Amino acid sequence: MSRSAEEPAYLARPRRRDAQRNRERFIAAAQAAFAANGVDASLEQIARDVGLAIGTLYRHFPTRIDLLLAVFEPKVQKLVETAEHALAMDDAWEGFCVFLEALFGMQAGDRGFNDLVSMRFPASERTEAMHDRLYHLLEKILHRAQEHGVVRPDITVADIITLVWANGRIIEATSHTAPQAWRRHLHLMIDAFRAENRHDLPEPPLTGEQLYAAMVHLSGE
Repeated sequence: MSRSAEEPAYLARPRRRDAQRNRERFIAAAQAAFAANGVDASLEQIARDVGLAIGTLYRHFPTRIDLLLAVFEPKVQKLVETAEHALAMDDAWEGFCVFLEALFGMQAGDRGFNDLVSMRFPASERTEAMHDRLYHLLEKILHRAQEHGVVRPDITVADIITLVWANGRIIEATSHTAPQAWRRHLHLMIDAFRAENRHDLPEPPLTGEQLYAAMVHLSGE
């Protein structure tokens, strides 16, 4: 098709810029909505907050997962970089603590991020890949600390994930009255992870299959 039969370039460029601005506005509104209400926040309300039709939102983000990833992929990447930094630290215990502080700090200020790291969405290859990457980094950080003898050997990644679930409930209960209360609980649990003076635990950890099933259950899929 010749250029004369297409949209003139001087019209196409402003429309592309408008589309990009709309996309950015949807992401900004979704960030606020997910942070306040979690991953199930109303997409219709997000569109209303932007002042555009829900159909326009779906043209940019065909599924809720597409919008979630657009909002949270930068935050996940920051957490990945923190994990890589933790693995490069000389002190394995300090690296372990630095990563947990970063993970729980991100969780504290954002209910949507808390949901995202607490749940699995097996129908989405992109979220599955994201979770797998974070899982393997956490596993490396944990195993390194155990190999250095500073974290008790019976702790598993599942124990860390269940702590994420518990912390989410603490944040929900205290965010309006004591927004830093989660840090007290986190450091109580970090002390419980220390190898020294440990006691035997009455129950085994969740298996990988049990953990995955629980995270899928939380997502409602």
